[in-house]
Amino acid sequence: MITKRNIPYLLILPALLGFVAFKAYPILAALYISLTTGAGAARTFVGLDNYVRLVNDPLFWTALWNTALILVVQVPIMLLLALVLALGLNSPLLRLRGLWRLGVFMPSLTGLVAYGVMFSVILSKDSGLLNWVLGIFGVDAIDWLGSPFWARIAIVIALTWHYTGYNAVIYLAGLQSIPKELYEAAMVDGAGAVRRFWSITVPQLRPILLLTVVLSTIGTLQLFDEPFVITGGGPDNSTLTISLYLYENGFRYFDFGYAAAIAYALTLIVAGFGLLQLKLTGGKK
Repeated sequence: MITKRNIPYLLILPALLGFVAFKAYPILAALYISLTTGAGAARTFVGLDNYVRLVNDPLFWTALWNTALILVVQVPIMLLLALVLALGLNSPLLRLRGLWRLGVFMPSLTGLVAYGVMFSVILSKDSGLLNWVLGIFGVDAIDWLGSPFWARIAIVIALTWHYTGYNAVIYLAGLQSIPKELYEAAMVDGAGAVRRFWSITVPQLRPILLLTVVLSTIGTLQLFDEPFVITGGGPDNSTLTISLYLYENGFRYFDFGYAAAIAYALTLIVAGFGLLQLKLTGGKK
């Protein structure tokens, strides 16, 4: 019987059923699969064997190291560039603001596979555009995709190009929400541009800065498309990430039990990093 009391529950029922079918069930099924081994329906329960294997797997630790290295190098560079771009786009001296903002945001609209292929061509050693430009200045051709060091740099360059504009737009929205009266009062008190930036802009942007740091960290820990398309995880596993290693175990070797264990390990790592960042930055305040 439909009454006013149960109408709200009936309205949320479709969403609840969708969550159970497409979220809760896969999560619980993946947890069970991570405790088994075998192919298809013929699975054997092995308990925590896949997790023990994970801890003793040197390739997993290589993937974790690569992911952490890209995270530590790329995310600060990207967010700093995004903040600088946002400050420039918010400047009253800038003309054609809409055009500049569109240009900054356009890279984030590019499909992941499409821009990955584009960068694999641009970074080609023999016929790439970047090496051609460097050659004009007398710099020898760099093997961007064939050297472990430069391959990591290539991934950092691609990620920075694609996501900097997205974060810049977020920062720009935050800058535009800061009351102008704060800057006017600071100028009356004799505060210079640098002092106003550190005393007004940064504190006012703190929640947004925290948001972008957390989102960028989570995104980098789940990094898959760029290494898969641009470098294939090579050379010599130098750009192998956790998500790419998960994919290889699940869909190349069809070891779904071990792949599910990697997925849960990645989930715990992402949750741990998120909680740590919130604690260190005082996110609860």
